[in-house]
Amino acid sequence: MKNAVQNPDLARFVEAGTLYLSAPEAAELVRRQGVAACIEAIAAHIRADFLRWADFDKTARVAAHSKDGVIELMPVADDHRYSFKYVNGHPGNTRFGMSTVMAFGVLADVDTGAPLFLSELTLTTALRTAAMSALAAKTLARPDSRVMALIGNGAQSEFQALAFQHLVGITTLRVYDVDPAASAKLVANLQGSGLQITVCQSTAQAVRGADIVTTVTADKAMALILTPEMIQPGMHLNAVGGDCPGKTELHGDILDAAKVFVEYEPQSRVEGEIQHKDADFAVTELWQVLRGERAGRDSAQQVTVFDSVGFALEDFSALRFMMDSALRLGMGERIALIPQLANPKNLFGSLNASAPAAGARRTVRLAA
Repeated sequence: MKNAVQNPDLARFVEAGTLYLSAPEAAELVRRQGVAACIEAIAAHIRADFLRWADFDKTARVAAHSKDGVIELMPVADDHRYSFKYVNGHPGNTRFGMSTVMAFGVLADVDTGAPLFLSELTLTTALRTAAMSALAAKTLARPDSRVMALIGNGAQSEFQALAFQHLVGITTLRVYDVDPAASAKLVANLQGSGLQITVCQSTAQAVRGADIVTTVTADKAMALILTPEMIQPGMHLNAVGGDCPGKTELHGDILDAAKVFVEYEPQSRVEGEIQHKDADFAVTELWQVLRGERAGRDSAQQVTVFDSVGFALEDFSALRFMMDSALRLGMGERIALIPQLANPKNLFGSLNASAPAAGARRTVRLAA
């Protein structure tokens, strides 16, 4: 077993407690480094972790579905670190002034179980989803792709746009949303980005002439956002919105005519665009392409689909990045998430009024 001296993160935990990064501090962390730089760094972390795919203990996420949405736990671990994400998806939340997606997560030490890092993951999930999309497109789309249609202009849309601009080389966006205010919001947020943006009046109009099509809609329904007549040879489709049972965005015939790539097949069979396909429907896990074990795009005319549902390993990668960034920038605070006991075998004794309060670590602001 590692000891605290050999493991600096564990030594900090023993000394001062769990490092906590709140939502406001996560936003400040991203502002300091820049959105594009954070997305690029998270994509690099994801790629590095996908390249060592076999090192991880993987499982499909555990989901609790209701009529209004879903709450999920997403765990993954290697020999050194364990992580999980708590995340919901409730499309009706905006009626109450809340986000459709809200999340937090933990990065823990495997040898001791110590929770090293507790962080917001709502903003971070948006960054990692965009990073994953761009990494897949960089691997699968035609290298000369410059025009992207972005269908669904909600909370995830700006992150997707910037990821594809900076990691893939997209210069032109054709955007559409059933809510014109969402598209107006996107245009306002991306002013000064250098992207040429056209607001379209329909999905079909937006898709026309696009090299890459990203769908990121929120409704929990078997939707047909894209239909076969919209698809042109050589397109890459980045299907992000279909991420739980009973929720899809693509007509099934599109999948039949395309080469389909997924993150973690056992999870995608339940939640992805392929959920309504037979068990023998052919798919390729993206890590196999990144490692050179399977081919990606076979020709310039082939239609490729990245059936993205979000996988726990991506959150593991994102948590690594956020923790490392917080430590480097001197951000976050140390909290007594776990009791600190004078005698670790005497938890009951911590209730003695004369004893120091259990978990009475000093909350400290980290030095840069």
